[in-house]
Amino acid sequence: MDIAAALARLAPRLSVSATSARNAHRLSGGASLETWAFDLDDGTPLILRRRPDNAPPRDTAQPLAHEAALIRAAAANGAPVPVVVHVCEPSDGLGEAYVMGRLEGETLGKRIVRDAAFETVRPGLAHRCGQVLARIHATPPETLPALTTSDALGELARYEAIYRQTEAWRPTFEAAFRQLERLAPRSDQPVLVHGDFRNGNLMIHPAEGLVGVLDWELAHPGDPAEDLGWICVNSWRFGQWRKPVGGCGDYQALLDGYAEGGGGEIPLSRVQFWQALGSLKWGVMCLMMYASFATGADPSIERAMIGRRVSETEIDLVHLLEVMA
Repeated sequence: MDIAAALARLAPRLSVSATSARNAHRLSGGASLETWAFDLDDGTPLILRRRPDNAPPRDTAQPLAHEAALIRAAAANGAPVPVVVHVCEPSDGLGEAYVMGRLEGETLGKRIVRDAAFETVRPGLAHRCGQVLARIHATPPETLPALTTSDALGELARYEAIYRQTEAWRPTFEAAFRQLERLAPRSDQPVLVHGDFRNGNLMIHPAEGLVGVLDWELAHPGDPAEDLGWICVNSWRFGQWRKPVGGCGDYQALLDGYAEGGGGEIPLSRVQFWQALGSLKWGVMCLMMYASFATGADPSIERAMIGRRVSETEIDLVHLLEVMA
């Protein structure tokens, strides 16, 4: 498929002053979806997000039209997200895709938590993340497309089934599944959960801070503490382990921001439960990636390297399970 040519043809529908598109290039990252940056000839910077024609099916993936609808609904409720410009139709020749505005900033966690350029905004990021999550979670249900609700016990069961398929035996994981099963909280009033709120999916501007929440592929109704716990997983701190919220701040700043943003009161213990479940989920994903390398299904050295991070998640789990005991 000639993406550049299709974007050029689509340009007049994306802006009344545009006649063509230029500088189309695929960005790195994204295992299941493609992200392309391009410019209209009137100077408008845009992003194309599309599902490749040969993409493998995923039981957690939602149609990209739903993803675009979620972004629009979150935007209407005050969350910082890219502007959805166009949801592609079959006649556009781009397959399943949508176009959104391109934000300026950084998504690489290592740079965000360490580079001098972000020194000014970094101290306030944990608080800001709490505020933003409160706005996402307050998105009115009636504005959302049909989504499948997920809760703690459901997530545990799903990832334990995946773990059993790896035929690995990791004592720390065995203990974590059983203890988290005992401690799993009930969520009587599910809210819109982003599902992957972490460094890598947050656009951070060196002067303006958090300017956009990206990648809504895993959004679903669920426990609001799921998002709060996920950003606290140690794997997203990029070495700044003393600062639990994305390597930038502490728990209290996150919870204070959440309350100030209009979110309900969430106990730290509930956040740490989801943090532990997040570490366990990431550990299972690491096992899967190593298995794909070991069997030859994916010979990429990246898969092998990520597989080695299983031990990191085990260390995190031992600490968290002790805290929660």
